[in-house]
Amino acid sequence: MLLFATVSVSWYLAVGAILFVLGAVCMATKRNLLGVLMGVELVLNGANINFIAFGSRLLRSEGDTLGLDGQLIALFVIVLAAAEAAVALAIALNFYNNHSTIDIDRANELKG
Repeated sequence: MLLFATVSVSWYLAVGAILFVLGAVCMATKRNLLGVLMGVELVLNGANINFIAFGSRLLRSEGDTLGLDGQLIALFVIVLAAAEAAVALAIALNFYNNHSTIDIDRANELKG
């Protein structure tokens, strides 16, 4: 039966790859800074799912008891994503205060 079928690592990798591609498309097509930030978060979440899938017990050998490599890397990525979001939102708010828009095409004035 399909209801009791086990989910293999390849399903997690497929979901992670789909999230990664959707995030990359979102970053490439959005002109709004907040849309681009959402794309970056999708890319990072797709990478996190892949890290956790590669660290799963299904891919570990018998001698490896903990296997927390993927989870630790994903936790590190989550911390970096939180810091990135805070800095990017501060930049977006500052840009909005100066230009009354968050359109990325207006950001060419920032070149120094």
